[in-house]
Amino acid sequence: MKRLVPMRVALSLILLPVLSLALFACGGPESSTPRYIAEGNPPLLSDWGMMASNGRSLTLGPRVEPYDLVTPLFSDYAHKQRTIWMPQGVSANYRDDQVLDFPVGTVISKTFYYPRGSGDDEVLRSLDHAPGWRADGLDLAQIRLVETRILVHREAGWAAIPYVWNSEQTEAHLARAGDIQRLTLVAPDGRREDFVYAVPTSNQCAGCHAINNTTREIEPIGPAARHLNRDFDYLSGPQNQLAHLAAVGYLGTWPGSEATPRDADYLDETADLNDRARSYLDINCAHCHNPTGPADTSGLHLRHDTAPGPHLGFCKPPIAAGGGTGNRPYAIQPGEPDQSILLYRMQITDPGSLMPELGRAVEHVEGIALIYDWIASMSPSCTD
Repeated sequence: MKRLVPMRVALSLILLPVLSLALFACGGPESSTPRYIAEGNPPLLSDWGMMASNGRSLTLGPRVEPYDLVTPLFSDYAHKQRTIWMPQGVSANYRDDQVLDFPVGTVISKTFYYPRGSGDDEVLRSLDHAPGWRADGLDLAQIRLVETRILVHREAGWAAIPYVWNSEQTEAHLARAGDIQRLTLVAPDGRREDFVYAVPTSNQCAGCHAINNTTREIEPIGPAARHLNRDFDYLSGPQNQLAHLAAVGYLGTWPGSEATPRDADYLDETADLNDRARSYLDINCAHCHNPTGPADTSGLHLRHDTAPGPHLGFCKPPIAAGGGTGNRPYAIQPGEPDQSILLYRMQITDPGSLMPELGRAVEHVEGIALIYDWIASMSPSCTD
């Protein structure tokens, strides 16, 4: 004799897979489970579980915390969704003047995307949040995802792993050899600029993140206290990012926002011009240009705490002559931006001479204007 299944149970058995598919289609938290992968290079971004996309919505996984920087690194006007995740039971230690001391198991992600233009390969130049930005992910209707970079802290140290998104925006695939995408950047005034967006190789990722030229150890660049000490508009409302990380168990004891250093927002015209310029150079240049960095032989140190003088570039002649100087005499000639090598290297787009060497193919109009005004504001001091 057959045993009859109650109608309610039968319906639940039928609807369960349908509901599961619906949850995935909505991109809800159930669609991704974050995990630490101790070795190897997973072929898919979804293997990490930090985020999930159905092509319409990208949603962050449980306990994956978004964050932003006071002044971000410029990357050809790409927008970025940054996240931090840690396994249960561990947290970062506060460090006053360095990147937070993240425990083994930490996974940091950075997703690069653009607002879409009218053409297939058109992207819009905008400093505001791209359409569809959300604290918990992205509405992809007006967004073009390009790449997501993973930094994972393993027992042997940090590893950098790049992924490139497919055209359906449903998955990103491992791209250890990098990728090239030809795009057209459309400015607010309609001006168009064709450029090549270069997804870095694994080695190039490691090269930028090996900020100590002696040890060559990889580490994050952005999540230092001075770059994080700002409010973020979480789903629950605005809160200081360091306070939030502490509240969710991702950060141990810290001295509070007032006692924590903070870089200036380079776009905040109410802030001191020198502070804004130093903040911009700090995040964009100092990971190479510091006393122990990959550009240590240049003698040009662009950290936020470098004292004004030759190491900051004032009246400093180039170590080696060549096209990269623009025939200008000093790294920074106070009062003379048009005679300063630093500004020249920011303005040119020749791959052999531009700075930074990676992550830029177009001029950063706002950054150039800031550094121009900063140098112009200085009292002339170089003597021939």
